[in-house]
Amino acid sequence: MTDHPIAFLDLKAQQKRLGPGLRARIEAVLAHCQFILGPEVGELETRLAQFCGAAQCVAVSSGTDALQIALMAEGIGPGDAVFLPAFTYTATAEVVLVLGATPVFVDIDARSFQIDPAAFEARIKTVQAAGKLRPRALIGVDLFGQPADWPRLAAIAARHDLFTLDDCAQSFGARLAGTRLGRAAMATAISFFPSKPLGGYGDGGALFTESAERAELYRSLRSHGEGTTRYEVLRTGMNGRLDTLQAAVLLTKLDHFPAEIAARARLADLYDRALAGIVETPARVPASDSVWAVYAVLFADGARREAAQAALRAAGIASAIYYPKPLHHQPAYRAHHDGAALPVAEDVARRILALPIHPDLSDDDVARVAATLRAAIVPRAG
Repeated sequence: MTDHPIAFLDLKAQQKRLGPGLRARIEAVLAHCQFILGPEVGELETRLAQFCGAAQCVAVSSGTDALQIALMAEGIGPGDAVFLPAFTYTATAEVVLVLGATPVFVDIDARSFQIDPAAFEARIKTVQAAGKLRPRALIGVDLFGQPADWPRLAAIAARHDLFTLDDCAQSFGARLAGTRLGRAAMATAISFFPSKPLGGYGDGGALFTESAERAELYRSLRSHGEGTTRYEVLRTGMNGRLDTLQAAVLLTKLDHFPAEIAARARLADLYDRALAGIVETPARVPASDSVWAVYAVLFADGARREAAQAALRAAGIASAIYYPKPLHHQPAYRAHHDGAALPVAEDVARRILALPIHPDLSDDDVARVAATLRAAIVPRAG
């Protein structure tokens, strides 16, 4: 094992591998100069839908805008309760508040980090009993590359007549019961932020739906509420279009995406074996295949996590804390939280640490990460 720095994400190595194809795609866009909704955007939408088996795909400007457009299309706003996990990135809750609705935070499963279906149903009943908000929607998050328990979540949502939106920003390409994510909810939002398994070279996102009517509405909302012509304005929309250059980059990366998913899965298995008995490795969601956007481990307590991260840093190994605070503890959301206890999300935030995982990570790199953690955690004999 060498002592070279180990990056958390190595886009330079990926670009070196994919360089000729990337340059050819980008040169084609520079030649035709259709930088907004050029032909590559439509091609990408078709291929993404085919990849996950969805009927409709609408490419948009970011994963955040995908979430917002989906909620806008349902008319969600003031007085509406939108249920979502307390342990996720801010974008999931942010769009709810931007539209004037109220986020209702739900606790997570202690091992998979996914939203807890039993806690979700309990939170619906709490909101109904309080009588101040209308339960309207669930945003379920497929966290870290694994799927949420969509069969149970969708069944609960159906009983309470809730719109379901899958925040699949980190998990596009994952499978549940043999089926790729993209059809588990009424709408699915994904992100092409550069750190995602299928990432662009800037912001980008997409929406999937089985409804042609919803897809038509999404296309209108992403382009200022336009109708059949540019200057026919049917509704209040937003500027949420995907750049053609980003579509060109993503088309190249999509060619290599299945192989990169397989590489991430192999690295996760290597980590599992190398870290056994050192830390609590991530649990697998039953009947699923993860894309391993994040490989997150749990330490016994915050002090051990701090010591381990310091040791990794000293060895030139990058790591990250996803997430240092659950959303209901963030200043932006405290005033909107109803005070419900969410102990699992709070405990996980104190103990979690994400390790490097990307297709250009070597077996020796994984071994070095494990050895560094072992030296930092396991006391020497004598």
